[in-house]
Amino acid sequence: MELPEIIQEASKSFSRLSGVGEKTALRQVFQMTKWSKENLLEMSNNIQALIDLKYCQQCGFFAETEICHICSDESRSCSGQICIVEKITDCLAIENSSAFKGTYYILGGVLNPLLGIGPKELKLDILKDKIINQKIEEVVIAINPSVEGDATSSYIHSMIPENVKVDRIGFGIPIGGSLEYLDSVTISKALENKRLMS
Repeated sequence: MELPEIIQEASKSFSRLSGVGEKTALRQVFQMTKWSKENLLEMSNNIQALIDLKYCQQCGFFAETEICHICSDESRSCSGQICIVEKITDCLAIENSSAFKGTYYILGGVLNPLLGIGPKELKLDILKDKIINQKIEEVVIAINPSVEGDATSSYIHSMIPENVKVDRIGFGIPIGGSLEYLDSVTISKALENKRLMS
């Protein structure tokens, strides 16, 4: 049975979203056909507004102006701390923890020569200049543990001036986790990141 082209095109657009297959996209569109005209227009306008979304020129986070609310916060920009993350969602996760009070630098990926992603693509030269020019005293590397992530972390560590403290966030056993159900890599990381009890 042939569906109207409007439905097909809307479904095709939805299926571009990560984790949304053709059937799920079609179900979402069917659901939206029951919406009022006002709700459909509101959704349409909100999606169209994404065209004007900006990224912070200093860290790469979402911004309404040239500088995001984090970088424009003087207490954070003067903290002497910077946290390096792979993606915006990683930045959000750390922000939601309320445990970090410095600024960020979002790489937008990790080093991967096979995919043509090198230091230039991640703008690591800009990161180095930022660390030097802003007199950063502590760098926290919060890149996910993987072959590429570890290589990226090592590369960043090697390019940071020696007078700057460099930490990498700990990885290992989650709160409430049970050793018997964890994989050997997670346990290995937890042992690497062990700390002296006080």
